[in-house]
Amino acid sequence: MKGTRNIGILAGIGLFLILFVWGCNGYNGLISGDQNVKKVWGNVETNYQRRTDLYSSVIKTIESSANFEKSTLREVLEARSKATAVNVDINDPASLEKYQQAQGNLQSAFGRLLAVVENYPDLKTTKAFQDFQTQIEGTENRINVARQDYNKAVESYNLKVKRFPNNLLAGMFSFKEKAYYKADPGSEKAPDVKFDIK
Repeated sequence: MKGTRNIGILAGIGLFLILFVWGCNGYNGLISGDQNVKKVWGNVETNYQRRTDLYSSVIKTIESSANFEKSTLREVLEARSKATAVNVDINDPASLEKYQQAQGNLQSAFGRLLAVVENYPDLKTTKAFQDFQTQIEGTENRINVARQDYNKAVESYNLKVKRFPNNLLAGMFSFKEKAYYKADPGSEKAPDVKFDIK
């Protein structure tokens, strides 16, 4: 009788230890995944900051051209101000979407600014403007890679949160799915390209 009772106690202790080790590993895996998503999001923000800094330097170059169209420049300055004012909580899909929209608006306004620059050949030949053109292409590529890395980190984390039995721990400790960085609205449509060749 005593031997059976000891085996039962040992089995209970063994089961407790197994569950404890599993719980610790699962919880630590969720923490690691969460921290990785935050780190990778920091890389996304760093690359957007690099783009904003490049935009700022070329804006200064353009502002020095006294006869440049001020309304177009004002639009870019307003879009830049809004883009840098958005604070992102990666646990809140709405703030991520707002950030993405503000960055898209900045890029769009800057695209219009660059189209207007075409009318100012003296401005286009300045060293600052040429340096900008070289650097912005690399920066846009970095942003794209950083967004892809972020989405991979989110996918890995979300799988940990949703898969059984980790989903039990995730529920107990309030780990929730994180939002993916989505493509800009309308980007799924192919651009309408027309060649007027005669």
